[in-house]
Amino acid sequence: MHYNYKYRLDPPEALAETLLHHVDTCRQLYNHVLYKLNESDEIPARYKVQGTLPDLKSWWDDLGDVHSKVLQMVVKRVYDNLSTLKAQKENGRAVGMLKWKPPREYRSLTYNQSGFKLKNTSGRPVLWLSKIGEIPIHLHRDIPENATIKQVTVKQEPTGEWFATFGINVDEATPEKPETPEKVVGIDVGFLKYAHDTDGYAIESPDFSDERERLERAQRNLSRKQHGSANWEKQRRVVAERHAELKNKRRDFLHKLSNYYAREYDLVAVENLDAKGLVELPGNSRNRAGAAWGTFLRMLEYKCEREGTHFVAVDPKDTTKKCASCGVKTDKPLWVREHSCPSCGFEADRDANASWNILSRGLEDVGVVHSERTSPEIEDFWCANESRSDSLTPVETALPTDTVVSAKCVVEAGSPCLKEPPKAASRQG
Repeated sequence: MHYNYKYRLDPPEALAETLLHHVDTCRQLYNHVLYKLNESDEIPARYKVQGTLPDLKSWWDDLGDVHSKVLQMVVKRVYDNLSTLKAQKENGRAVGMLKWKPPREYRSLTYNQSGFKLKNTSGRPVLWLSKIGEIPIHLHRDIPENATIKQVTVKQEPTGEWFATFGINVDEATPEKPETPEKVVGIDVGFLKYAHDTDGYAIESPDFSDERERLERAQRNLSRKQHGSANWEKQRRVVAERHAELKNKRRDFLHKLSNYYAREYDLVAVENLDAKGLVELPGNSRNRAGAAWGTFLRMLEYKCEREGTHFVAVDPKDTTKKCASCGVKTDKPLWVREHSCPSCGFEADRDANASWNILSRGLEDVGVVHSERTSPEIEDFWCANESRSDSLTPVETALPTDTVVSAKCVVEAGSPCLKEPPKAASRQG
């Protein structure tokens, strides 16, 4: 299995300048290759372009300072971007041409297969890079002993910090997924509650209002500085640090929540959302972007693969409108937060009803035999009211309220067992 491990580097000032020189040389090579491709009538094969690199070194002295594999990966980066552009065009998106990279948009270099090594010098781990030297590295977690490091990408973040991302292959068998999943869950994501599952737990959206306020204050201070001055550069780094703080806290929450679902269940069903398309819709786009649904689903997918859990992305059409009990569709505007079926009288939270529909479709997709009523709450509702359901009012048939788990509990506790909610959890009512 393939994983990426990211570590922080601590290069001395001299090595940092060398790294910047190598990155800028790679950027210039990227622009040169792109220029040559735009000039040619037909795009040649990538390996043919890579074969011209030795000739370039004869008149371009700076290329001799950079490891050969790094230069080859620059050419690969151009062709990967061209492939992405072509795929978007085939999908009907209006796309233009690749643009030259200015310094602020090219911040990394990649060693592939060779030219790097992890060492232990005087009791301190260092990363050795060919034609650069030994850079102190913070190995906050060990790389598995049965892992093979395939490549290393070194990148400078806008904050000025350097990081190394190791692409590793772990020689281990992928866990087999159970043929008949026993512990199953359906998850509906949203705004007011980030995730609502079929076990009756609603995880609140994390509150980043303080972080956003600090970011906005820093951005206002930056706008008052003279562009390019020393004070402007100092404040620009402050803005970058605020962005990084917000990003890290959000990703920490998403990692821990996705890790919980991947480890606790045999099957996880979610909606196959077009996250990018939702962000582009008018109105409330900031909240959609901040929710990072696409990132959460990608994390959940690869972690389910790692843990041997079925991951099923179902068609999201009518999951909110359809009654999870009888299947009758009822139109509900966004401000209506409760589901009340006019046909069978079943009542539940809007998102809870959607999560049951998602689970039902997920079980169908993997071919699991199940009853139409996938939720224990729905089963209890019909068992208790089977003889008199026609005469009950919506208030009498309402289900118990769901348990609300604070997002802060998820972040502080790591990956808590939501079936034993902490004291901070409360019930609606």
